[in-house]
Amino acid sequence: MNTIHVIGLGAGDLDQLPLGVYKKLKNALKLYVRTEDHPVLQELAEEGMSFNSFDAVYEKHDTFAPVYAEIADTLIALAKEQSVIYAVPGHPLVAEQTVQYLVEAEKEGSFRLVIEGGQSFLDPIFGALRIDPIEGFQLLDGTAMASDDVNMAQHVLIAQVYDSFSASEVKLTLMEKYPEDYEVTIVTAAGSANEVLRKVPLYELDRAAEVDNLTTIYVPPAVDQMDRLKEWQTFRQIVARLRSPEGCPWDREQTHESLRPYLLEEAHELLQAIEEEDDEAIAEELGDVLLQVFLHAQIGQDNGYFQLEDVLSAVSAKMIRRHPHVFGDVEAATSDEVVSNWQAIKAQEKPQTASILDGQERFSSSLMTSYNYQKKAAKVGFSWSDAEGAWEKFQEELQEFQEETAKGSKERQLDELGDLLFTLVNIARFYGLSPEQAMVHANQKFQQRFSHVEKRVNEGSGNFSDYTLAQLDEFWNEAKTLARREE
Repeated sequence: MNTIHVIGLGAGDLDQLPLGVYKKLKNALKLYVRTEDHPVLQELAEEGMSFNSFDAVYEKHDTFAPVYAEIADTLIALAKEQSVIYAVPGHPLVAEQTVQYLVEAEKEGSFRLVIEGGQSFLDPIFGALRIDPIEGFQLLDGTAMASDDVNMAQHVLIAQVYDSFSASEVKLTLMEKYPEDYEVTIVTAAGSANEVLRKVPLYELDRAAEVDNLTTIYVPPAVDQMDRLKEWQTFRQIVARLRSPEGCPWDREQTHESLRPYLLEEAHELLQAIEEEDDEAIAEELGDVLLQVFLHAQIGQDNGYFQLEDVLSAVSAKMIRRHPHVFGDVEAATSDEVVSNWQAIKAQEKPQTASILDGQERFSSSLMTSYNYQKKAAKVGFSWSDAEGAWEKFQEELQEFQEETAKGSKERQLDELGDLLFTLVNIARFYGLSPEQAMVHANQKFQQRFSHVEKRVNEGSGNFSDYTLAQLDEFWNEAKTLARREE
């Protein structure tokens, strides 16, 4: 079995290369290198050494993944004929994707892989920046990083920043979290005679100086909590602090039960912002809803029952289970098929209940409870075939309610009013309308129009008793006209 021998060229120049590695390179009959653009190879070339590079492969592809795959495939094919020596920048197992491809391919047993030598760029980087990695650091790939990957509380090192375009992409990603004037350091050729460190504000990262394949971007930790407000962990720490003995007396006293009305209130305010199509308000109200989620999770953790990780684990597992067309091999071409799959999976997960109505009650909304009951009953055939039957039932219930209001008791009137409202919910179901959302909208509309009535009264005498119902109704109609003009 032939061998692919991978040698790391280190992060600096020839002076930093171990003697044993130098000898192996000099004695190689045929040396393959990922790229010639490395100080060690430039000096070896001056000594008369020759090698075969894969630089031409980079010109064939628009992204790096197929480049690395082709290099690895070429080396594997060569190894079928003879052993191969392959040299890469830095350490072979640090930020070297071609070697990772070879590691996976070795498992098939067609060749033997030997890895040695090469100081990674991390050691000289730590030395140049005078930072201790035990404080926590991240090593990110500048060609594939996202803002969610960045932990602002740690030292962040970003490799694969090799030209102004990649530097620009890194800058834009970092600016999703950091202020535009946040100071970062451009480190080039760390540990070598050509080492250069340049500190620049983030917004100048892509135009401050030329970068190359020996460049690493360093982003220092954001020490001030106010600089880390876009981090999930920061928000969690804030909520934990509020609930701590040194925190807020009100927050410490809250329970799942005491917070129920606040969750309802925040949810309705979010719905209102969505109804008004106010993006800024939606973002703010989502934050208020999120606060309620984090508070409940913190209460669970304080009581020793569950914590935020349990909440995340449960909902993540549920999303994966119920989307087999995304995370599995199930076919679902339409949204109807998705819903059908969802309901089938949900039915398998939920234990059998004595009644199909079990679990459908919503204590926070009688309208939603009615809607859920009727929807469940309709699924087993207990419903009219179309809306006409619901409208006939509504007329029947309206007449019975009118009769009871004329001569019935309060108890009977209340009973018939409930039946009338129940039929209205059923009508809404036939037309695919949410009765809860309809009432939210109606309340908002009333509040807006009545505010105009109040405004007109205050512009006049300021006293409602000075106006007749007809005059007040005229103000109401004015509000309706204004609303139509704004639509």
